[in-house]
Amino acid sequence: MKALNWIGWISAGIGAIIVLLAAISIVAGKNILGFGHVVNYFHAANSFFLLTIALFIVVNRCECNRK
Repeated sequence: MKALNWIGWISAGIGAIIVLLAAISIVAGKNILGFGHVVNYFHAANSFFLLTIALFIVVNRCECNRK
């Protein structure tokens, strides 16, 4: 379960980095990572955040069953 917890934190970090890249892209006025529209950054970040939530729920449920 510790590996899933680490994967969840890494996924959250990637999502946060993508949101920061979106902010930089808005300020700079240039496309970063090849996304044509800024909303695509938030779609990608949303996927990583949903993965993070799902992994944390799985880890939490499995730890509750052990106690």
